[in-house]
Amino acid sequence: MEYLPEADTVSFTQGNILCCQCGVPIQPNPANMCVACLRTQVDITEGIPKQGVLHFCRNCERYLQPPTQWVACALESRELLTLCLKKLKAPLTKVHLIDAGFVWTEPHSKRIKLKLTIQKEVVNGAILQQVFVVEFVVSNQMCEDCHRVEAKDYWKAVVQVRQKTSHKKTMFYLEQLILKYKAHSNTLSIKEVSDGIDFFYATKQDAKKFVDFLQAVVPCRYKTSEKLLSHDVKNNTYNYKSTFSVEIVPVCKDNIVCLPPKLAQQLGNLNQICVCLRVSTTVHIIDPSTLQIADVTAPIFWRTPFQSLCEPRQLTEYMVLEVEPIRHHDRVHVAGEGAKSQKHLLADVWVARCSDLGMNDSQYHCRTHLGHLLKAGDLVHGFDLSNANVNNDFLNKMKPDRLPDVVLVKKVFDKSKRHRRRNWKLKRLAKELETMDTDSMERDYSEFLEDLEEDPLYRKDVNIYRDAEKLAVESDTEDDDAPRISLQEMLEDLHISEDATGGEGAEMMMD
Repeated sequence: MEYLPEADTVSFTQGNILCCQCGVPIQPNPANMCVACLRTQVDITEGIPKQGVLHFCRNCERYLQPPTQWVACALESRELLTLCLKKLKAPLTKVHLIDAGFVWTEPHSKRIKLKLTIQKEVVNGAILQQVFVVEFVVSNQMCEDCHRVEAKDYWKAVVQVRQKTSHKKTMFYLEQLILKYKAHSNTLSIKEVSDGIDFFYATKQDAKKFVDFLQAVVPCRYKTSEKLLSHDVKNNTYNYKSTFSVEIVPVCKDNIVCLPPKLAQQLGNLNQICVCLRVSTTVHIIDPSTLQIADVTAPIFWRTPFQSLCEPRQLTEYMVLEVEPIRHHDRVHVAGEGAKSQKHLLADVWVARCSDLGMNDSQYHCRTHLGHLLKAGDLVHGFDLSNANVNNDFLNKMKPDRLPDVVLVKKVFDKSKRHRRRNWKLKRLAKELETMDTDSMERDYSEFLEDLEEDPLYRKDVNIYRDAEKLAVESDTEDDDAPRISLQEMLEDLHISEDATGGEGAEMMMD
């Protein structure tokens, strides 16, 4: 009896066939042809372009992604590979893409080569795989954004920031906030005018984003207007220029204001005569006779607006004769009063005008919030309400017994000494300047720097940089209570004067 061998020991060998074209022995396939003959009969890359064009903007280093979008792509990056493959998207739908990669070329050759591997079903179900190279020529073309930048008068939207005051403390503060948060990155140009700053933009969306930023950092309101430039009747398209008029509240730091009676009551039964401590997202005010503080938001201000009684240049310089702090249990408390400042000290102060010293014995008594700073012999700026002629409806309706003789605003320090030992600096926006009073602007800017030194809360949102030229100068050794900014609050100003290899390179300042 014969036994058949087990199945796992049986080996089958596949026979070869001859290619129907050249007669070479090959493994059987549906086409009965070798690969060489199959490629001569069928070209699966037919219809796929072997050359293409990529448009590149040299100014912003972006590539055009049709129809109108410009994207930033590094050489041999995934983004650039995707952009090149989108150029071949329609022809590649007929084949199966297996692999894609870059072939190295010289960076200055203006050529980008792609190595593609594709598969496709050919004669009688046979699958053919083929590798080929597509070459793209980089063509220079300026994008619309860079074109608008070069044509400096071409813009689609402008944001006009205005404040109806004679001094620019709030505008200087706003400039520092813009620099810190880089809110001016999309501007075409910045132009400074007598009562504000104009920001020009290429699109209305960028201008609206900047307006939203302004509303988040300063109390303001805005209006919008449009001017029709052209109209296409066939396509029903319109071309407009948009203008955003932004108005900041006309109150600045150290202004004396007279609140409307209703608003003073709503804020915690404040006295109507108050001093503005600072202007940030809201208007921070303090009642110098009770130390009550309150914040006036933009909606509240525009609903019940008020004006400042005087400008900083109208303040009078006084000599402090006597200071008497008021203890807590001696203070007058009223029903419904709001929060009180813990950083100030209430005091009764007797002062005399510096211009009257040696001429008469006139003295003035007032209650102030500067008791923690003042002592006999100090100089202080204040507003003489008893002899002032102010045109203000709310002030004229107040009872005379409710009006103080003098309202003290801030202590006076030696300006020359403060300027000499100031070892820090601020950065400024690159603006086009109109003809204006430069002396007045420099005086306002110097006062703004002094305000930053005196108020830590005011400078917390400002980038302060060390001044390398003044750090080496030793400060005065005399005892002086003038406020300063510590080195811990300063940032290091970055200057790049050497390249990565240690050689000399182009100087650059990081803003």
